[in-house]
Amino acid sequence: PCYFSKGRGKGLVVEEECHLTKHVEVKRVFLLFFLTGKRLQEWISVILCFSLIGFNFYNLLFYLQLEHTSSVIVGIFAGVITADFLSGLFHWGADTWGSVELPIVGKFLQHQAALSEQGIIFLVEIYLFINEALYETCPWECYVFALIIFITMTNQIHKWSHTYFGLPRWVIFLQDWHVILPRKHHRIHHVSPHETYFCITTGWLNYPLEKIRFWRCLENIIQAVTGEKPRADDMKWAQKIK
Repeated sequence: PCYFSKGRGKGLVVEEECHLTKHVEVKRVFLLFFLTGKRLQEWISVILCFSLIGFNFYNLLFYLQLEHTSSVIVGIFAGVITADFLSGLFHWGADTWGSVELPIVGKFLQHQAALSEQGIIFLVEIYLFINEALYETCPWECYVFALIIFITMTNQIHKWSHTYFGLPRWVIFLQDWHVILPRKHHRIHHVSPHETYFCITTGWLNYPLEKIRFWRCLENIIQAVTGEKPRADDMKWAQKIK
């Protein structure tokens, strides 16, 4: 119950059940429980993921041989390139064909919401790392290791590309040397109509994919087959964010 005063008299106090207040309190407790559980899941996922990263990195160093040097370098480079392409493919699919009307997924695909789901990404990577340990060839393991590291960090790298204050110096250094997605580079994607530079891990593939009109060709094929227009619900996205 809650209590509130009615009338002008100082001593006039009326006791009344506040169902609305109770309802708000129940929602607050539920939300607190949900957020606490979600945060716990994120921490467990992150800890397990980085534990597996350390375990796999140790095994790679243990089995690494000098004769593998060139193939390992190629494998790492290929892993980073693959991660960059997959980030672009997912980003392009979400931006171009994703709809805010889709249940659950529509909300997840909203740009700002997608930037914060780190724990979910780390949880997915756990399964991939367990499978990676089954392979015995070092160059292939290095490829998978680099692929998973950069896929795991893609959301955070993307978030850093939207952050202009308070970034650690080492992050700015990696951005300036284009090891990870630079802020100036990613700004190109956010120029209307947002139809280019979708790769958000390193951004290395953005220029060559743009030169061969890769994304536009895919859009033309999908539109010819399905009749759906790319980015047809952009105004709904803008209204949803507001």
